[in-house]
Amino acid sequence: MTSKTLAGDGREAGQNTCFRAGVILALIVLALDQASKLALLFGSELRLTYPWVITSFFDLTVVWNRGISYGLFQQDGDFGRWILASFKIIAAIVLIVWLRKTTNRLEALGLGMIIGGAVGNAIDRIAHGAVFDFVHLHWGSFSWYVFNIADAGIVIGVVFMVFGPLLERKAAP
Repeated sequence: MTSKTLAGDGREAGQNTCFRAGVILALIVLALDQASKLALLFGSELRLTYPWVITSFFDLTVVWNRGISYGLFQQDGDFGRWILASFKIIAAIVLIVWLRKTTNRLEALGLGMIIGGAVGNAIDRIAHGAVFDFVHLHWGSFSWYVFNIADAGIVIGVVFMVFGPLLERKAAP
């Protein structure tokens, strides 16, 4: 067995480990996202009595986002709904291909979080015609946009993807 074969086997094992970790995290983000949305929409009175003040800086509320991030490109018709849902699904497929190839663990975890979030929001868009957002953070007169667990997964996932390769380069001898 040559050293080239051994190196190739090590890379493949690393890819498989990263792929599994990313898929597991995608499933966790997806499950938490959908469970929280279903519990709040159908297991509580939130949709009838919002906002619920949790702390001085955190409320639960109901916002139906028919657009993309930060409410941009609002879509009222079915055409826009299906275009945005299709975009999320295509993005998830592209990210799964990327995940299959990565050997960087933080990048794989980031991809998994983004995939789970994209699929969670795509499910909302298909089932409800819009994405259900419910977390509202604010401080004084500052108000952050209303988001959900899928959105948080996507944002944290991007941070992991940006810093994963940077940290790997720093750790290299």
